[in-house]
Amino acid sequence: MTITIFQSIVLGIVQGLTELLPISSTAHLEAISWTFDWNIPRYFDIALHFGTFLAILMFFFKDWIKLIIGGFKQIVKKEKSTEGKMFWYLVLATIPGGAIGYICEHYIDKILTEKEILSMCVIATSLIVFGILLYFVDKKSKTETQYENMTLKQTFLIGISQAIAFIPGVSRSGITMTTARFMKVDRASAARFSFMLSAPITLGAVVFKLKDFVFNISFLVGVLTSFIVGIFVIKFLLEYLKKGSFKLFAVYRVVVGLLIFGLIFV
Repeated sequence: MTITIFQSIVLGIVQGLTELLPISSTAHLEAISWTFDWNIPRYFDIALHFGTFLAILMFFFKDWIKLIIGGFKQIVKKEKSTEGKMFWYLVLATIPGGAIGYICEHYIDKILTEKEILSMCVIATSLIVFGILLYFVDKKSKTETQYENMTLKQTFLIGISQAIAFIPGVSRSGITMTTARFMKVDRASAARFSFMLSAPITLGAVVFKLKDFVFNISFLVGVLTSFIVGIFVIKFLLEYLKKGSFKLFAVYRVVVGLLIFGLIFV
């Protein structure tokens, strides 16, 4: 199926908003596809994720440079630094999610493409259940750890939690932020680490699916739109979480989940 320019813009906006907020981009893209009978190729979904990957890369560009240099120096020159520590924590945290994602990809694709009603029920349930979980974990957890002081145990457990995100509707950013809050990481730091952690896995998915990409104007428009929206969303969320909580996103997840169930039964 050929994706139109209009569809590319709509899907790019949705991806940029929902991938980086803890509300599940897969849930929204699948819901839109199902509601309007849009047949979105799997490669286009990955292409939209590439746009948000570029947003993370651009927004945290200086941080990435420091992380890579710090990681290199820690191995070669035995120079310890916060950047070096966080680089290797990110590497170790990426492995579990990446490995499980590779194993589960075919099964998840089959559910999304062949069993629409089941897929939408799973998405709606995941939005509601993990939205409620996000609310209570965020409300009950103390704030004791900032980004720079995160431990290997905290980062590795956050990385493992990404495995659950391969259930449609869970949200990778949602489950990693929930786990980070459970580990008593402050809200802004939870979001920042979640953003940084998403980059390697997304890049891996893009490289893995590169052979399936159709490089046309719709592809470029979708990537560019999700990139631009993603930049603004990252800035918004990091500022918002300095004083705000995850309650807004938790409530939104429950409302959308109930709306999807309503559409299913209607």
